[in-house]
Amino acid sequence: MSNKYLIESLLRPPVEFYTSIASASAAALCIGAPWALALNPTVGHGLGAGFAILALVRAKQGWKIIRYQRNLKRLSRYTMSSKQVPVGKKYLFLGQGFRWTPRHTQRLHDCFQQYGEKYVTPSALYSWVKAFEKKHEDHFLSRLTSKDHPLNPFRPLPPVEGNPAIHGVELNEENVTVPLSSRVGHMLVLGTTRVGKTRLAELLITQDINRGKTFEEREVVIFFDPKGDADILKRMYAEAKRAGRENEFYCFHLGWPDISARYNAVGRFNKITEVASRISGQLSGAGNSAAFKEFAWRFVNIIARALVELGYRPDYEQIARYVRSIDSLFLEYAKVYFDRQNPDLWGAIAQAAANIDQKNLSFAMKGRNPMVVAVEQYIRDEKIFDPVLDGLCSAVRYDKTYFDKIVASLLPLLEKLTSGKVAELLSPNYADIADTRPIFDWEEVIRKKGIVYVGLDALSDLTVASAVGNSMFADLVSMAGHIYKFGINDGLPHQPGTKQSKISINVHCDEFNELIGDEFIPLINKGGGAGMQITAYTQTVSDIQARTQDASKAGQIVGNFNTMVMLRVKEPATAELLTKNLPKTSILEVMAISSTTDSNDPTSDKDFGSNTGDRVIVKDAEMLSVATIMNLPKGQAFAMIEGGQLWKIRMPLPVEDKDDMMPASLQELANNMRANYRTGENWWEGVNNYQPNAEVMASFDELNKSRFPIGKLQDEPENN
Repeated sequence: MSNKYLIESLLRPPVEFYTSIASASAAALCIGAPWALALNPTVGHGLGAGFAILALVRAKQGWKIIRYQRNLKRLSRYTMSSKQVPVGKKYLFLGQGFRWTPRHTQRLHDCFQQYGEKYVTPSALYSWVKAFEKKHEDHFLSRLTSKDHPLNPFRPLPPVEGNPAIHGVELNEENVTVPLSSRVGHMLVLGTTRVGKTRLAELLITQDINRGKTFEEREVVIFFDPKGDADILKRMYAEAKRAGRENEFYCFHLGWPDISARYNAVGRFNKITEVASRISGQLSGAGNSAAFKEFAWRFVNIIARALVELGYRPDYEQIARYVRSIDSLFLEYAKVYFDRQNPDLWGAIAQAAANIDQKNLSFAMKGRNPMVVAVEQYIRDEKIFDPVLDGLCSAVRYDKTYFDKIVASLLPLLEKLTSGKVAELLSPNYADIADTRPIFDWEEVIRKKGIVYVGLDALSDLTVASAVGNSMFADLVSMAGHIYKFGINDGLPHQPGTKQSKISINVHCDEFNELIGDEFIPLINKGGGAGMQITAYTQTVSDIQARTQDASKAGQIVGNFNTMVMLRVKEPATAELLTKNLPKTSILEVMAISSTTDSNDPTSDKDFGSNTGDRVIVKDAEMLSVATIMNLPKGQAFAMIEGGQLWKIRMPLPVEDKDDMMPASLQELANNMRANYRTGENWWEGVNNYQPNAEVMASFDELNKSRFPIGKLQDEPENN
């Protein structure tokens, strides 16, 4: 198996063993019977040692040929438990593999030639045995030959599908890693359904949670899960427990509000306009809907400004209430405003309201509360100007029917976000000390180096899941901007001698095409400066384009990912994202040439001449073809890392860990997620009706009480 020749010729019989056997026989003869060769014993022993070395060298070369050909059909088993996952301070582990070079392109090309077919396909005997197993499933021989045991000559192939020869073209594997300094350039993971995206996510999240022994070295880990993956939830809690970070773990799940942490998606902001942007951003802005979206933004902004001025923390429930009844907010704010000016003024306005004649009112004011009419007339007559009051007045002056029409697209969204128990999660009552479910926001999570699992329950309601996910992304973008400008410790007392360092915030987004909106683009485009490290998982580029409804915007999103990991995909356009960025190479083909020439010389004793030989032809080829990516086995991928280096990797098969440390509540939640959630092609057809029992609720309450004392919620200051 020498590499010094132009043609490697690895798909052939291991003829090296012939030389090895002959050399071994000669060595035995020279050492055991030197007299038979008329040799002095000393010379015989020396010559025998030389033959023995030659026999070993040739046997080693022949064994490499056998290993290579066996590797093309079945890869060696590669397993790893979560405890064995290497956690580096400077590198992120992806799996085992090798750097893909033109040599591997040549080897893979050879496998698909006619002479290489028998080396990449099962033998006739193996195929016959497997056919027998299918025909006689209950036969004791079938049960025997179907056992997955190393001593079984007909051991079944691993259930990874695809073509094992793609990875089998290289015997010497090494750990494939990505420098942590490259993670701020973000990572995009592409792969069709059930090919290993979740396993890769587990691998990366395990390292992120366990990285750093001290508080200063730890990193923030956030996982967005639109559908709900039980294995990820279990893995995150188990690793948090193993790393001693269980008190930093939050589980937010829209599908199980009774045992979920709570989160106010619009309660924290740097600019008050962010509240309106996060809510109206979920509305369609295409065509005629653009004008309604702008109206909705304006009225939500008016409501949010009034709530903040009144000392309230905005949430979905309050905004929905005042969108439906803007008059009550107008009166509440007007009373506070006039009481600051003159405490007796409100009584005078109330007397004027009693004398209002509905017949003399404008069409927009007819049927309104007399106090609303009186306050509006007083403001107009006295020419009072207050920015918030003026905005409320403009909303009140609209005809009620017209107002309902222009916010018609907003009300259904707010209804979905404020209906049932989901409202308790998204509009938490900060004053309810009896509710032990923790309340978190991104500023708190980042400051305490938290670990957050976000289950959006897209199976049950995709609209709500998308709205909450986009709001969380928008909140993260706002938080990233704040960190970029002021640092994470802004507002905290400065401790002399301490240096504020950037915190690594690892955000993993599964099925991120369901989450992306206009908020996601600045997060990946500018979030790196604040320590944001995005790892996005999706199936195809078309998913992103369908979500954004703009090919240019989809290209803008994909273009912001510097590291790409591509598992098996089923869309050629997605595979071309990788193949088109690779340089061209060349492959060698051997052409057999045979010719004969008749002799026309009557005096010659030769009747004809023949010529036989091989000709090596150089042909241009792609470094990696689309078909190769579309035939990858499960758990295998090509990775473009470190500025254009192409690596072929395979992820370790998981070894089951005992997660007895998980609380009964989360264990019950994970089991039901696994039973009810599907991640197949028709995942949207699933419906989740699970309700946790009293035992589960009790165990979850005990967990929350130990992590978040009630006194902490009592003393938490309002953050407007």
